[in-house]
Amino acid sequence: MSFTLSSCLLNLAGSAVLAFGLYHVHSLSGVTEGGILGATLLLQYWFHISPAWSGLVLNAVCYLFGWRLMGKDFVLCSLVAGGGFSLFYAVIEEFPHLWPQLADMPLAASVIGALFVGIGAGLCVRAGGAPGGDDALAMSLSRITGWNIRWPYLMSDLLILTLSLTYIPVERIGYSLLTVILSGQIIGLLQRLPVPGEHGRP
Repeated sequence: MSFTLSSCLLNLAGSAVLAFGLYHVHSLSGVTEGGILGATLLLQYWFHISPAWSGLVLNAVCYLFGWRLMGKDFVLCSLVAGGGFSLFYAVIEEFPHLWPQLADMPLAASVIGALFVGIGAGLCVRAGGAPGGDDALAMSLSRITGWNIRWPYLMSDLLILTLSLTYIPVERIGYSLLTVILSGQIIGLLQRLPVPGEHGRP
């Protein structure tokens, strides 16, 4: 998708949904993530590297990889998605959690969290942007291999979750696996849906 007003708005909508879900569900549920977020937590545990630094480097590498394959429009859309996520999260975290009881309900948290992540990231991907480095990597691998985007998401998440067994109990990994499988399927579904105004273009 090209960099247009409609793609900007869709990226912003997706990043808002993603930020809302990560703050109100994942940040208090103890259910970990796959992808870049999970990788930064691993590096912190193994090598005591702050996620602030490791996340910056890993995201930059993934965005660079995506830019080489997907071009300028991808970079612009991703800047909107990533910047929108940071902005929305900064605003949302100024308010108390809506569902603090989810901290004691990991199964519900994994399903609800998957809906927010899947819809939020899925809208951004559908609009041609990547709110995080793992989204950029999945889009790039999908472009290279021709696979549906759900499979690169699932493979990278499974790798990170398997490595996370070094410091996270198996039960919590099980809930995290459910989250990444569901969110990946939702992202794949949204990627196939048409964007309004897309039909009829030359």
